Amino acid sequence: MDLKNKRVLVVGLGKSGIAAAIFLRKQGARVTVSDTRSAAALAKEIPALLEAGIMVESGGHGLLTFRRQDLIVVSPGVPLETPEVKQVISFGVPVIGELELASRFLKGRVVAITGSNGKTTTTTLIGKIFAEGGLQALVGGNIGTPVIDLIPESTNETVSVLEVSSFQLETIAEFRPWIALVLNITPDHLDRHGSFENYAAAKTRITENQQPEDFLILNAEDKPTQMVAAKTKAQIYWFSSRRPIKQGAFVYGESIVFIPREGGKTEPIMPVAEIPLKGSHNVENVLAAVCAARLAGVPAEKIRASVASFKAVEHRLELVRELAGVEYYNDSKATNVDATIKAVEAFPGGIHLILGGKDKGSDYTVLSPLLRERVKAVYTIGSAAEKIGRELHGVVKMVEAGTMDVAVHEARKAAVPGDVVLLAPACSSFDQFQNYEHRGRVFRQIVHELS
Repeated sequence: MDLKNKRVLVVGLGKSGIAAAIFLRKQGARVTVSDTRSAAALAKEIPALLEAGIMVESGGHGLLTFRRQDLIVVSPGVPLETPEVKQVISFGVPVIGELELASRFLKGRVVAITGSNGKTTTTTLIGKIFAEGGLQALVGGNIGTPVIDLIPESTNETVSVLEVSSFQLETIAEFRPWIALVLNITPDHLDRHGSFENYAAAKTRITENQQPEDFLILNAEDKPTQMVAAKTKAQIYWFSSRRPIKQGAFVYGESIVFIPREGGKTEPIMPVAEIPLKGSHNVENVLAAVCAARLAGVPAEKIRASVASFKAVEHRLELVRELAGVEYYNDSKATNVDATIKAVEAFPGGIHLILGGKDKGSDYTVLSPLLRERVKAVYTIGSAAEKIGRELHGVVKMVEAGTMDVAVHEARKAAVPGDVVLLAPACSSFDQFQNYEHRGRVFRQIVHELS
């Protein structure tokens, strides 16, 4: 991909947008960046961009800026329905995302992981297994490090393990993973995608460029994920925590096993009891990782050792502390209803649940049966609090906390020894916090300050 002297516009100055802009400039492109935030809000970013020779448009998008480009790179947070983006697409201007741009230059092979929940844990775990199994693994994508920042380290021998979101997959064109994983597809980001069907279609794009020599790993117990099998040319491997399957990883008795091909010999991998993570959903994450690792040639004993020593990902059912017999767990990354269900299912009962944030078009009523069974009280925060209170009225005791500080302190007063205070908000964080990491850090700080 020759970018020298090409006019390229980067839309959105998040972490991946800035990385893309600087990379494009180094490739000799004439780069402009455009963001709806004001110059004052971008005061930290603008000086470095200008110094690199990048033009900056802030405070809104100018249609002429968009039309004067040879290529447009949109950040994941910028919807394709943005009027200026939509119009230039109709004019035939190529529009791609940072993932697609990076994939044109990234060397070596790619393992890509998507799903509504479990992406970060599974991506981190696969990266650990690969590295400890003797592979040259790079880890990035939606997990934090922009894919474009992996390019300098990549070689023909590296394997890039990438967490990829529906937002990133919307804007691919040629992106082709050697191994693709779809962990699950449950309603999320409906405010962005408009419908569950559109959201599922974006997830499915992970396999659209795969070929018969590639591999696709799917969840045998998730119906929307099963549907992806009909849309691939790749070799399909399955994982299941409930039943034996013909090709892939599954739980057999008290152990995880792997079958390398239909009719092949069953390989023992490890006892389920050695998985150090809470929740049945994490068994599924391990099964998916086992599939990827065995397909990449990592021996079973290396997989077992890596999984057994794996620690919970930050903000994912992370034990913050125990105080007066009450455990406090941070699952700030539970940004949709299904993730909250999985978090609540990890505990038998006695839960004080902190819910709320920015609503994503979710249906909170599906939480009702589980709340009745395991939750003592719900403490609502953020802009979604009113909707959550309305949809869960009468199901469980509701406390309108409003803020994280009030929620934690109210839960602390109500909890008794043996109870759990759980932050699993089922919402995005952008009403009161910078991101889910910021929300989790605030929760941790408040909990650590409890006397």
